[in-house]
This record gives sequence, structure tokens and C-alpha cells, in this order.
Amino acid sequence: MQLDRIDYALLDALRKNARLPNKTLAEKVGVAPSTALERVRRLRESGMIQGYHAEIDPQALGIGLQAMISVRLERHARTDVAAFDTYLKTLPEVLSFWHVAGGNDFLVHVAVRDSQRLRDFALDAFTTRKEVAHIETNLIFSFQRNARLPAPPRD
Repeated sequence: MQLDRIDYALLDALRKNARLPNKTLAEKVGVAPSTALERVRRLRESGMIQGYHAEIDPQALGIGLQAMISVRLERHARTDVAAFDTYLKTLPEVLSFWHVAGGNDFLVHVAVRDSQRLRDFALDAFTTRKEVAHIETNLIFSFQRNARLPAPPRD
């Protein structure tokens, strides 16, 4: 699907605030409300927009510690990678994870109540898994999500 300047402007505005009413969205982008509505529908149907999400503050829920856990698997067999991927999806402490190339195989973003819970979680959730060879935990002091889209390709 080819995107133009208007599509990128709509995506950028929705990325910053997905709750914008269509009329406001159209005004921000400089198009008619019917154009904005149709373009957003097309972006959704194409899979470019995959959903709308609430940003939850874990600390407000009493979950005060976040960490990135690097995981190296014992083997790089597809079955082990798939099994570990499936397993991570079952853990409520896991906010997100990435299967990566390099010295480690997975980066796992977790949120837990405190350092004791992080220790218990790391030991219970990872070191007991037969496919895990090594883990390394890094505490997250602060986190900032970039609200901008990547630059559009130049024509």
C-alpha cells in the first residue's frame, strides 16, 4: 500500500492521540472529515493501524520495578525458539519481548512489584527452563516512548 503525506499525517496524529474525534483529526491534517474517516478506515483494513491501546502506568498499580532481561537459549533450534516465545506470552509480568540476533536470543521487558519479586521471577520463570542457557537482568531507571513515526521514505 502506497502512503502519501496525508496518510503519514493521519498516522502521526493518531500515534500521539488515538482518541481524537474524526473532526479534530481532519482539522489537524487539513482534510475534510469524510476524507479522514475514509483514509483511517483504509489504514485499519490494510493492517497499517493494528489497534488502539490505553497506556497504563504500572506504578499506579503498585508495580514499581521494570527490567530488561536478556536471555540466551541453549540451542537455536526452531522448536526451542517457538516454545520459549509461546511460554513468554503466558507470563503476566512480561510487558513485551523481542527475538533478536547477537549475543542473546531474546530481550524481555518485565514489570514486577519490587526487587525481591524480580529475583524470584527471574529464577522461577527463566532458570528452570531447559532451553535457557543464560540470563542477564538490567534494571530500567526511566522509560520514554518516542511518539513520532519513522520518517517516510523519500520519493
